[in-house]
Amino acid sequence: MAHTWLSTTWANSSTAHDLAHDPERTSPMLHHERLKPPPHGYPADEWNIVEKGFHPEFLAQLETMLALGNGYLGMRGCPEEGGPCAENSTLINGFYETRPIVYGEDAYGFARTGQTIFNVTDSKIIKLFVDDEPFWLPRAKLLSYDRRLNMKSGTLDREILWEAPSGKRVSIVSRRLVSFVERHVAAISYRVTVTNAAASLVISSEMNAHKPAASTEEADPRLARGDQALHPRAHRANGCRVVLCHATEKSRLAVTCAIDHVLETSCRHASKTVHAEDFGQVAFTIEATAGATIRVDKFMAYHTSATATPEELCGRAEWTMDRVVSRGFDRLLATQEQYVEDFWRRSDVVVENIRPDRTQRTTVEIQQAVRFNLFHILQASARAEDAGVPAKGVTGRAYEGHYFWDTEIYVLPFLAYTSPRIARNLLAFRYSMLPQARARAKQLGHRGALFPWRTISGEEASAYYAAGTAQYHINADIMYALRKYVQATGDEQFLWECGAEMLVETARLWLDLGFYSERKQGKFCINAVTGPDEYNTVVNNNAYTNLMARENLRYAAKTVETLKSNRPDAYAELVERTALELSEPKAWARAADNMYVPYDEGLKIIPQDDGFLDREPWDFQNTPSDRYPLLLFYHPLNIYRKQVIKQADVILALFLLGDTFSPEEKKRNFEFYDPLTTGDSSLSSCIEAIVAAQIGDTDKAVRYGMAALLMDLADVGGNVKDGCHIASMGGTWMMLTYGLAGMRDDDGTLAFWPRRAPEDNARLRFPVTYRGQMLEIEVGTDRVKYTLSEGDGLVIRHEMEQIELTPQRPTIVRSVSRSAEPRR
Repeated sequence: MAHTWLSTTWANSSTAHDLAHDPERTSPMLHHERLKPPPHGYPADEWNIVEKGFHPEFLAQLETMLALGNGYLGMRGCPEEGGPCAENSTLINGFYETRPIVYGEDAYGFARTGQTIFNVTDSKIIKLFVDDEPFWLPRAKLLSYDRRLNMKSGTLDREILWEAPSGKRVSIVSRRLVSFVERHVAAISYRVTVTNAAASLVISSEMNAHKPAASTEEADPRLARGDQALHPRAHRANGCRVVLCHATEKSRLAVTCAIDHVLETSCRHASKTVHAEDFGQVAFTIEATAGATIRVDKFMAYHTSATATPEELCGRAEWTMDRVVSRGFDRLLATQEQYVEDFWRRSDVVVENIRPDRTQRTTVEIQQAVRFNLFHILQASARAEDAGVPAKGVTGRAYEGHYFWDTEIYVLPFLAYTSPRIARNLLAFRYSMLPQARARAKQLGHRGALFPWRTISGEEASAYYAAGTAQYHINADIMYALRKYVQATGDEQFLWECGAEMLVETARLWLDLGFYSERKQGKFCINAVTGPDEYNTVVNNNAYTNLMARENLRYAAKTVETLKSNRPDAYAELVERTALELSEPKAWARAADNMYVPYDEGLKIIPQDDGFLDREPWDFQNTPSDRYPLLLFYHPLNIYRKQVIKQADVILALFLLGDTFSPEEKKRNFEFYDPLTTGDSSLSSCIEAIVAAQIGDTDKAVRYGMAALLMDLADVGGNVKDGCHIASMGGTWMMLTYGLAGMRDDDGTLAFWPRRAPEDNARLRFPVTYRGQMLEIEVGTDRVKYTLSEGDGLVIRHEMEQIELTPQRPTIVRSVSRSAEPRR
């Protein structure tokens, strides 16, 4: 075959442009020149992202790729020495500063307060001096170098052999982790051995709360604003422990960072501790003998609060430090490895050769990319408690640490089927925003609630309403995720206690926002909104919005009626909380049944909105490849007037509401919109790959699938330096499970319509947790195997055939298709 899912590598067989550019599409999906790393410097490894040499030209990208986090705390992959670095960020999810949004021309209802994730105290600095000579990577003579993101242990590991100017050879071995078990804790185990001589060593462990403002030279609206100062509130030291407390100026959030140390050495040594308002240092001086290993274990703890006093917050950090230091680094590492092992048991997607052959190396590269994506989702979400998942997770400050619809549509499906507790936490966080969402709806003149397009605090922070506030579909996206979670888990308790109230308020907004149009034969229309595609803003009857609003209205009406019939006490509480009237669910159902969905009889497609087909097509042929993404080089009005798409819009609806459309409808719409989609959004490739697989277009399914899979590892968009594309990573999981394995859950029943692997020598395996039971699916070239690995019994469907699974007794079905799905 011309293209296979095992035939492209990120390092040596194609450029990122080749991966993403469809020969039938006139606009490339990669729009930035980038340096290409040498293959030998970044070898394929199923469980590690490996850097075999120090390449300063790739600092920024590697800081993102090798970042560690747990959803609460994130540390970019900078060297322990504190530099060199591009953006040496340590970030806490939800820790932000506010600023007034200044408009050249103001108007009623505009968002007033910007929110930007804030760099907190950098505590991961460990500097090494040998006979007073500093170890500094750019000048060091490196005899060997190995740094790797270890996805099996959840650590960043580094092994260096340095020859100092004096000829002394120094082995430096470090292991860094951000704990999944201890939410507030990070740690580094740092070992130094002078292999061929005695030497005087200084190991200086430091913390620094003063950061220069981030560069804002790039005119890219996706980047974060510059930092302002953290203001000191308290500082103290005791032995090898230093504690610093700071607060932001406007958001009034406080953060305490504590460091502590354990030194292990048989050599003569001493230590000195220094602390000031913005700085802390514990310096160990050691008279090292040849071959003796000096080990320093550094523990770091962060606590934040909007209400605690500095003394209380410092006390919390010290309680945490007392516990983890007494237990030691090795125990912290053991719990980390156990947590990550359990994650892979529930989440790993395995791509393998049935018979090892010449494609074996490529299989390893594909597996590496799959696990890289899944591991970063874990790092973005595991301990995101009382918070959301920022667009970049905690790997960078782009998009200012804001939460978007990305979480609900792209990330939550993965979590619902692998980590349902985390999925529940994220939905509960959205529920906590309901008071602000009600206030925002009222401000805009609506009933119900309008969730913010961009936010950290729950308040709308999008300064550009046309591509921000107008994206009302955020309401329907959150309710879509709620339904998927409840269907996957059976957690009706959450639906009754939290979800029903959100459904009532979002349904109210849709009913108030739309109207019955006489010009549309009495259909329910929704005007002046923006869909997922931000190159077409403030339009009438955006198809995606109307389709998703219809599902929102139907689900709300059904949920309220079910609650009324089956849970009268809970229904009474809902009525009390929302002042629900008896007539409302029927009004929602009527609006849903009469929802207007644009349709063009000539083309037999769904127009993206009422005016889309009347616009002049964008001149892709004469658009230089270095003028993408379009939003950075063309005035918005130039873009809005044209038939051009930033992000797959109608195509996304075809996937999310798959049962609504026939394969023929999917095919016609895909073939119309595909050439118009620039790929300027990282959220397009994965969705296009899924729908291409569903309609039997294997070539495009693989091409777009590879672009999604390698979005960050190959820097397809040229901006991985700013942080990982967490939503695209979630889309990668959907591409493999919903796309290749044909998983379907539209009607609440788990079903599979597998696509035959495009390479005859390949197999796909993955688990899903469905209503408390774990199912393992294996898709080969001519058969599918279903195994219930945990649980008492489960009924699923293979295509239209019902299958009853019993524990540990696999069911094998010899039916795998390469063609498009038949009409169901």
